[in-house]
Amino acid sequence: MITPARVIIFVLIPFLVSGLHVRVYGAGIEFGPGDVKEGYKSSEYETRSFSLIKRTGKPADLQAVLKSPPLGLPPVSIPKDNPITFEKIQLGRKLFFDRRLSLNGTMSCAMCHIPEQGFTNNELATAVGIEGRTVRRNAPTLYNVAYFANIFHDGREKRLEYQVWLPMLAVNEMANPSIGWVVEIIQQLSDYEGLFEAAFNGRGPGVETIGMAIASYERTLISGNSTFDRWYYGGEEKALDESAKRGFRLFTGKGQCSLCHRVNDNYSLFTDDDFHNTGIGWYESVGEEPASYPVQLSPGVVVQMPAKVIESVEEPKPGDIGRYEVTLDPADRWSYKTPSLRNVELTAPYMHNGKLNTLREVVDFYAKGGVANPYLDPLITPKGFTNREKVDLVSFLKSITGDNIRILVRDAFASPIGDHN
Repeated sequence: MITPARVIIFVLIPFLVSGLHVRVYGAGIEFGPGDVKEGYKSSEYETRSFSLIKRTGKPADLQAVLKSPPLGLPPVSIPKDNPITFEKIQLGRKLFFDRRLSLNGTMSCAMCHIPEQGFTNNELATAVGIEGRTVRRNAPTLYNVAYFANIFHDGREKRLEYQVWLPMLAVNEMANPSIGWVVEIIQQLSDYEGLFEAAFNGRGPGVETIGMAIASYERTLISGNSTFDRWYYGGEEKALDESAKRGFRLFTGKGQCSLCHRVNDNYSLFTDDDFHNTGIGWYESVGEEPASYPVQLSPGVVVQMPAKVIESVEEPKPGDIGRYEVTLDPADRWSYKTPSLRNVELTAPYMHNGKLNTLREVVDFYAKGGVANPYLDPLITPKGFTNREKVDLVSFLKSITGDNIRILVRDAFASPIGDHN
C-alpha cells in the first residue's frame, strides 16, 4: 500500500523544488534540496544530487554563540538543571545524527531536520518517517529553537529536553517501542562508551540524559547578525538594499506582519510564539479536493491522475485540527504556532502543512487575507499589495538570513551519521 507520504514523494517533489535554488557558501558546502530537479522536463536532464558531491565538515565552537549572542538576538536562557557544556553538545550532536536510534536503524533526527536544508526538509511538504510512513505536518526548522516557549506546530511541548522523545517514540517517525528500548540500544553501542558518564558526572544513558544532551546541541543552533540586523540594530545604512528597506516598512506598517512576527527595539525573534488560524488548515480539512493531481512519470511526461485513483492506493488522510488537539478549546481549531521568520529564505516549503512553496506564494496568500473561515484570526485581513510591494517584502524576508549558516552546517557535516556496520 502506498501511504500519503509516498504519494507526496511521487506526485509533488518535481513541483515542490521548482521554486528553490541551491546556494553555495563555499567549496564543498551546498544548500537547498538534495536533488534539484530544475530542467527535469528536458531529455538532456542530468542529476545534480548532493549525494554525488563531496562535502567536508569542520567542527565549530558552538558554545561561543551562547556566550555572546549575534546581533539581533537576545541571550539564550539555559535551564538551571541542564547547563550546557562542550561534552553535552558533542554527545547531543552525535545522538541527533545517529540512525541507529530508530526501530530499524534507518532514521535519525537529522533525516527530517536536514542541516543543509535549513534544518528542515526542502523536498517534502510533510515529513516522511520510518518505512515511508506519513508525518502529517511540515518539519519545522531548528534554527533559534532555543528561544521558543512553545514547541511543535501545535505547541504541545514546552522544553527541548522533553520534546526529543516524541519523534523517537512516534510510530510514524522513529518508531521505538519504548524509552527503555532506546536506552538499551545506546548501552550496546561501543562508540558511546563513557560519553554519557563524561557529560553527566558519571550518569549513563537514560530518559533525562538523552533528552538533555540532544537539547544542548539544539540550543546552539543560533543564527542572527543578518544584513537586516546590521542595518536595523547595527546602524550600517548600506548593509540593506532599498528594496528590503521598503519591504521592512511594509512589514511593520501596511502589511501589519509584525503584529504576529514581532520586531522589538533591541532584538527580534520575528514571532509572538502564539497561535493563529490563517485558514489554510481549515481549508485542508473541509475544503474541496481537486478532481485530479499532476503526476510526472518521466522527463516531460505529466499526466492528470484522478483523485479517486490516488485515494484507492493510499491510506486515509490523517485529520489535523491544530492547537485544538492540545487544548480541546473550540476557539483553537485550526490554529498553529507563528513560526520565526529568521532564515526563512532557507526553510521552504512553508506553513504547517508545507502547502506554499515559495516566499512569493506566502506573500500572495497573506495579501489575499488568508482563507475565510468561521475561526479566521481577525489580524489576518486583505492587504492590497502591489506587485512591487510584494517584491519588496520578499526582498526583506531574504535579508534576515543569519551570517553563520555555513559554520553551523559544516559543523553538522563533521558528525558521524551512525550507520550500522
